[in-house]
Amino acid sequence: MRDPSQRCILVTGATGGLGRALAHRLAETGSRVLIHGRSAERAEAVRAEIAAATGSHRLGVLVADLADLHQVERLANDVRLRCDRLDVLVNNAGVGSGPPESVREESADGVELRFAVNYLAGYHLTRLLQSLLIFSAPSRVVNVASAGQHPIDFDDPMLVRNYLGYRAYAQSKLAQIMFTFDLAERLRGTGVTVNALHPATYMNTAMVREAGVSPVATVAEGVAATMRLVADPGLDEVTGEYFHGTRACRALEQAYDGQARARLRKLSDELVEQTGG
Repeated sequence: MRDPSQRCILVTGATGGLGRALAHRLAETGSRVLIHGRSAERAEAVRAEIAAATGSHRLGVLVADLADLHQVERLANDVRLRCDRLDVLVNNAGVGSGPPESVREESADGVELRFAVNYLAGYHLTRLLQSLLIFSAPSRVVNVASAGQHPIDFDDPMLVRNYLGYRAYAQSKLAQIMFTFDLAERLRGTGVTVNALHPATYMNTAMVREAGVSPVATVAEGVAATMRLVADPGLDEVTGEYFHGTRACRALEQAYDGQARARLRKLSDELVEQTGG
């Protein structure tokens, strides 16, 4: 990896929780950090907060609602307009399982909401920025997934039947890991590494509290694990792995099924195509 002062890093979902703390830590290293959020006001507030705390002036704000694939495309265009390189893409933005009584929701594109935000937005954004990442190699893609995983039912991937908030969340996180393995394979030899992780269990974040779960881990633990995938030079050649914290771990079995990954890729491309992307 390059010296931090030469790095440009995009963190999606950087206005709260892990993303906000990670952006703060990256700014401390001297990296140029692109802070993504759904709200311009919140993103600007985070930028000002980090600038005041770190003295960094290498902070940018990008605004997009990842539940809308057209805004994902605009986000990718904004990155390319602002940066001539992208050293690290951290796909962190996500929607939690919600409270136990949560009901099924859809994105602006008619996609089940958690699948749309937690997985499909990152899938589309990464593909759109792929050429920039290859140009910037050595570079990295870090997908913030979860130990909470559920197999995808390809007969009902949008969970029109038997919807449960936790299941929707868990299958979107498995989809992230499947995409990680798939993309790592396709980009092998380009200098771009692609890895996923479960940063920490039930961190003290709004997402966890909303689900009615008592926090177990600190956000700082999650930042430490994610920073390792972002910046540890010892991982320069490591790609296509899933980590539980800092430990390489085995994901749910469906993630290793090449046919299932191909079906997910086909479904993803069809959903993106439906929006004109």
